Amino acid sequence: MKPALQLRVGQSLTLTPQLKQAIRLLTLSTLELQSELMQAVEDNPMLEWDETPDVAVPETDSTGTTEPSEGAQAEAAERDEREPDSVEDLLDIPDFGSSKGETDNEDGGETHERVSDAPLLIDHLLWQLHLSQLSQRDRAIATAIVEALDDDGYLREPDDVIIDAVRPVEIEADEVEAARHYVQQLDPIGVASRDLRECLTVQLAQWKDDDAHPLALRIAEKHLEALSRPDRSKLARELGASEAEVDAAVSLLRRCSPRPGARFSPVAAEHVIPDVFVFKRAGRWDVGLNPSVAPKIRVNDHYANLLRKCGRDEGTALKGQLQEARWLLKSLEQREQTVLKVARVIVERQEAFFERGAEAMKPMVLREVADEIGMHESTVSRVTTRKYLHSPRGTLEFKYFFSSHVATKDGGEASSTAIQAMIKKLIDEEPAQKPLSDSALAEELKRRGILVARRTVAKYREAMRIPSSNERVR
Repeated sequence: MKPALQLRVGQSLTLTPQLKQAIRLLTLSTLELQSELMQAVEDNPMLEWDETPDVAVPETDSTGTTEPSEGAQAEAAERDEREPDSVEDLLDIPDFGSSKGETDNEDGGETHERVSDAPLLIDHLLWQLHLSQLSQRDRAIATAIVEALDDDGYLREPDDVIIDAVRPVEIEADEVEAARHYVQQLDPIGVASRDLRECLTVQLAQWKDDDAHPLALRIAEKHLEALSRPDRSKLARELGASEAEVDAAVSLLRRCSPRPGARFSPVAAEHVIPDVFVFKRAGRWDVGLNPSVAPKIRVNDHYANLLRKCGRDEGTALKGQLQEARWLLKSLEQREQTVLKVARVIVERQEAFFERGAEAMKPMVLREVADEIGMHESTVSRVTTRKYLHSPRGTLEFKYFFSSHVATKDGGEASSTAIQAMIKKLIDEEPAQKPLSDSALAEELKRRGILVARRTVAKYREAMRIPSSNERVR
C-alpha cells in the first residue's frame, strides 16, 4: 500500500467548549451551581457578584396561596434507605408487626430527628470514664474499648486488638473482659456488646423485676429469629407460654435498643433547595424561578470598559477571560429558561396532582415533555435530575412526576405513581387483623377500573417498603 489523500464529505457533531459548558451547567444541582459560580468569580477577574437587591412583593390570590418572595428558605430532607430486613430493624419499628407506615410523610419519605448537634458516642463515653473511679490501668483498657466501638455501639474487634492498643502496658484477656462489662453499664446501656443477643440481655437487666423479664430473656437468648415470624402462637408453643405472656415479653424487648450507639451517630442531612416554586394565582397554577438561588454574577463593567480602549494586540488574556465570562452568563440564562420550560410543562400536565394529590397523578414520560418544549429527550433528562420544585404538596424532584402507565377498563391510562398511592391508601384502611393480600388488592383495583396483575401489585408494594399481608398481621 502506498500513501494517498482522499476527500470525503460527511456530517459530524462537534462539542464546542461553550456547548460542553452549557451541558455541564444543566446537570448541576442548585448547590453545585452555587459552588461553581463561586469558583468562577474567584478564577475570572472579569466576573463579579451582582449586589443589586431584588425587590419581590408576594402576591396572594383569592385562595390564599402566596407567590414566593426572595426570602423563601431552603428545605432540608433527610432519608434513610435502610430497610427493616433484620431482627435489629424489626425491634426498631415503633409498632412491631405494623405496616401502616405511620412514620412516613405525605411525600413518601421518612422524617428523622436532627442529630447534628448531638455528642458523638465516643465523646459521651469518654466523658463518663473521666468521671469514673477506675484505676489508671482499667481506664486505659476501657478507653481502648470505647475507641474500638462501631457506629451502632458494638465491639467487633477481638481482644488482641484491645491488648495491642494499650501497649506497652501488658494486660490479660480477662482484664479486657472485665473492662468491657463495665463499659456496657455506661450510658447508653448495652454498648461494647459482641452481638445482638448480648446487647439485649444487658439491657433487659434494667427490668429484672418485671414479670415478663424471664420470658423476654429466653427469647433474647435463643428465639430472636422467631420474632420475624407472624405466627405468634408457634413461638408461644415453643416457649411453653401463653400468647399474652409472649406479647408482654416482646413488648419488654421492644423497650430495648438493638443499636444503642445509633442515636449518637451524626446523620448527614441532604439539603434540598427548590429551583422553582409552584403556586396558584387567579385560579390557575403557575411557576416561578426561586429568586433566592438565581445566579447573581455579572461582567465587571470597569474592566470591560478598559479593554475597549486597548489595542488589538493588548490585553489578549483578559479579552479571553471576558469572552469566557459572557459565555458563562449566556449558559446560565439558557439553564434558567430550560428549567422553567420543563417545570411549566410538568405543572400543566400534572395539574390534577396539585389539586387532589398523588392518586390523581397522570402518566408522563420524558419524550412527551421533550416534544412539548422542542428539545432532545436527553436534555430533559438532565434538567429533571436533582432539580426540585416547591409546592403546596411539598418539595419534590422533577423526576417524581414521570411514571409509566397502566391500562384501565375504559381503555385509558393510569400512572404507576397514582396506583401506588391507591395501594397505600387501601392498606392504610385495611382491618388490622385481616390485611389485604396482593391478590385482594389487585381485585379491588380492578373493581375501580385499574387492570394490574398480582405480581405488579407486589412490585409496587415492595417499592413502598410495605411488608406482605402475612407480615402485617398484628
